[in-house]
Formats: sequence, structure tokens, C-alpha cells
Amino acid sequence: MTTPNRKPCPICRKPRTEDFRPFCSQRCKDRDLAKWFGDGYSVPGDPVSPDDIAQEE
Repeated sequence: MTTPNRKPCPICRKPRTEDFRPFCSQRCKDRDLAKWFGDGYSVPGDPVSPDDIAQEE
């Protein structure tokens, strides 16, 4: 189900659907998740090594 006057899917720019919001389909939802797993996205901040994280715990 699509709704007019809403932001488009952040992956393919097609209209969003309520079933997969904020995406248009399961495919775009999965593509977004794959980007997170594959370091396609990043969070701003100073780089941290896994060794530094282990020492804090």
C-alpha cells in the first residue's frame, strides 16, 4: 500500500509502503541491512580498535 506525499524509499527512491516502512519492499530493506553489515554506513566519531573496547570491559 503506497501513500502519496511521503518521503521516498531511501534506497531506490520509489514510494514507501506501510508494510516495509521506511522502505518500499523487503528487497530494499535487506539491501539497507547488508550495507550496515558490510560497513557501507558509518557513525561519526574517532576510530576505535577492538583491543581498546576489550580493555574497557
